[in-house]
Amino acid sequence: MPDTVYSTKVSATGGRNGSIHSDDGLLNLKLALPRTLGGKGDATNPEQLFAGGYAACFENALFHVSREARRHFADGDVEVVAQIGLSRNDLGAFVLSAALAVTIAGVDQKTAAQLVEGAHAICPYSNAIKGNVDVQIAVSVR
Repeated sequence: MPDTVYSTKVSATGGRNGSIHSDDGLLNLKLALPRTLGGKGDATNPEQLFAGGYAACFENALFHVSREARRHFADGDVEVVAQIGLSRNDLGAFVLSAALAVTIAGVDQKTAAQLVEGAHAICPYSNAIKGNVDVQIAVSVR
């Protein structure tokens, strides 16, 4: 197993209607069940946190792949929007789905698609859910 380059610890109390906090104190959030699932919806939820983490991580992977391809983008040249869905499978178990909408400025569609494919191959979130979560990726240029 490779050496760990970073590790973090987050504790949850109270499940979906509780709170989470990191051992370094930087993350300290209240959680709430979304209104569409019968909750108050007055705080964030695990799916929103996953979507934010995936979008940020994927964008960073895209910047990494782009630099290796000798293409440099400013932060405003790339946008990654992650949508996480929660549904049930045929057995009644909860499952996640993911959709990424990636927009890149200053390249053609073929180049954008190649860069996104490379990012999907190295992104830790993509690799963590590969073969287990349906991931749809839409790539556009501007």
